[in-house]
Amino acid sequence: MIAVRKIARGVGNIELQDVPEPHASSGQVVIEVNSAGICGTDLHIYLDEFETRPPVTIGHELAGVIVELGRDVEGWRVGDRVTTETYFSTCGRCLDCRRGRRNLCVHRRSIGSKEEGAFAQYLLTPASNLHRVPDGLDLEIAALTEPLACTIHGVLETAGVRAGENVVLAGPGPIGLLALQLAKVAGATVIMLGTHFDIKRLKLAKELGADAVVNVQEVDDVVESVRELFGSEGADLVVECSGAAAAAKTLVDLANRGARFCQMGLYGKPITFYQDAVCYKELVVTGTNASVTSAWPKALKLLAQRQVDGSRLITHRFAIAEWDQALETVKKKEGVKVILKPGLA
Repeated sequence: MIAVRKIARGVGNIELQDVPEPHASSGQVVIEVNSAGICGTDLHIYLDEFETRPPVTIGHELAGVIVELGRDVEGWRVGDRVTTETYFSTCGRCLDCRRGRRNLCVHRRSIGSKEEGAFAQYLLTPASNLHRVPDGLDLEIAALTEPLACTIHGVLETAGVRAGENVVLAGPGPIGLLALQLAKVAGATVIMLGTHFDIKRLKLAKELGADAVVNVQEVDDVVESVRELFGSEGADLVVECSGAAAAAKTLVDLANRGARFCQMGLYGKPITFYQDAVCYKELVVTGTNASVTSAWPKALKLLAQRQVDGSRLITHRFAIAEWDQALETVKKKEGVKVILKPGLA
């Protein structure tokens, strides 16, 4: 089968290669991939800003159908429609694993970076990682379960957005637009920030429920503009989804005293951050690393009930052989979510 693989560390070094099809050992299943989303992390892998162990097939957002069961796999059948968590293995012994926080295990090996990933026709994964895709939920939309689970962990479970709060989001990419919808489901008032590159995405944010959108390059004073939109109030929660250093500074300025700052975007390098504001404003700063198991059933339910509209986010579809064109689309911020479809010719 053909697969998109990181063949060596360094910028680029991604190639389309022919690799053997996987087969399930005890406790494992093989999934035929229907759809696999390109994540910002995949772009960081291309730029060598994210740790990998090449050669390795990349890609970790997926949904598909089980085609092979290993020994001792119970509760699943060939033909079941599934998505899978991304941790191929964790140590199970460290304090974080024993606390149920496998996402923080320092020995974690995830698909798409240290184990073979989803940008291929088939994926091998532990059966314990599977989640059943609800009837009526398209597999293409179910491929958004992983990014939505990450966003649920960050915005709902970690930052704890609440009804009636003022929330400012920076970066109307896939994560930002998912965070927007979660904040609205929670009952918050939400403003989305973007730049000239985000004109179409800001329009989509408004259509998905944002109370207001702001192009930060079109206003003289972002803080004043946001306060006017909030009716002289500031933000109770700010969420950085863009991975841009300038956005982090803007959000610190926008945050009320006693507010919360949640970082979801990855910068890929050190940035300058006005740390004293954390003291002066008594900000609560939270990070969020991937997802936890509890977020996955919530994500699937929200997608199935269309409380989060995944269909509006998927804007481009490419065959595996067109991976370079797909990645270029992501790099240029054309559209929103780009999907690879192994079944496309």
